[in-house]
Amino acid sequence: MKNAGRLIFSVVILLSLALSCIYLPNLFSLEQLKEARFYQKLEKNAVQCQLCPRRCMIPDGARGYCGVRQNRGGTLYSLVYAKPVAIHIDPIEKKPFFHFLPSTNAYSIATAGCNLKCKFCQNWAISQSSPEEVEYRYLEPSELVREAKDSGSASIAYTYSEPTIFYEYMLETAKSARQQGLKNVMHSNGYINEAPLRALAKYLDGANIDLKGFSDDYYSKLTEGALAPVLNSLKVLKSEGVHIEITTLLLPGFNDDEESLRKMCLWIKDNLGPDTPLHFSRFFPMYKLISLNPTPVESLEKARNIAIKCGLKYVYIGNIPANPAENTYCPRCGKIVIERRGYFIVRNDLKDGKCKFCGENIAGIWK
Repeated sequence: MKNAGRLIFSVVILLSLALSCIYLPNLFSLEQLKEARFYQKLEKNAVQCQLCPRRCMIPDGARGYCGVRQNRGGTLYSLVYAKPVAIHIDPIEKKPFFHFLPSTNAYSIATAGCNLKCKFCQNWAISQSSPEEVEYRYLEPSELVREAKDSGSASIAYTYSEPTIFYEYMLETAKSARQQGLKNVMHSNGYINEAPLRALAKYLDGANIDLKGFSDDYYSKLTEGALAPVLNSLKVLKSEGVHIEITTLLLPGFNDDEESLRKMCLWIKDNLGPDTPLHFSRFFPMYKLISLNPTPVESLEKARNIAIKCGLKYVYIGNIPANPAENTYCPRCGKIVIERRGYFIVRNDLKDGKCKFCGENIAGIWK
């Protein structure tokens, strides 16, 4: 029985290596690395990462599916801790957050790597690269927070690639930011396990989650992921009191049919509430889908109408400048309470979080 167990374990390791692990040279010394959180040590110096739903089985010397978490001698390390490859000061509206501290700036960071492989990724140059393939700046969490405060930003945004894969860096930065009075927000694919998400949510003020489609078939074919973990992440964030907004990139012929859109919108209303802001974003040819046409404006408007009919109060259209659906409308009187032009606020008619015309409460974080 003991030999049979060892044989089964060896087969599992080999399959893991073939399906989800990457062997690359050790180009970072241990002094440059941070031990990962949420993993389990196994026999023969193997480990199992428990950060995201892939739960990669990683032999000694290999990396997980994301390419940025490596097993060295039975210890799992993050290869991207304090190594941001993108640092920008963005309007919070760019994330997009339309119900979170409007007209403020977010100190936005990302590292290399991702735990999905979306064929339409707009930041594929960093999300689909290994840490060795892109230039980075070494920036400890305390220094990052100091720079964010000096910039006048109201928040730090973990964004661009996928913040789950630089979890340790995000968590330590978020803790420091909270102590210094800064808000923490992330734009994420939501592909993360419940335990690490709940630990992070204690320091997270807002999350914009990419709900890429509403079927496993869509997720499998276009992202190499699955739908259920993302839905669970949204429910976890809701239960932890984190402000949630959702972005859905509409791909012509893939996730824009009326039935799936209706199911998605009803799920959002029933599980997250009708006040949850939903952003339908226009697709432009990108990465591995350069032959696909941009999303017709009519498809985006149709999706927005479906969402409103399903009972969602705040539904937006993105990537179409000057579209009326960029504005926030009072769900009671129908008047514009926040008028936008792209990422900029033209007029804000909220008073203490309420419509100044009729007094209706507008869901969000406004102070």
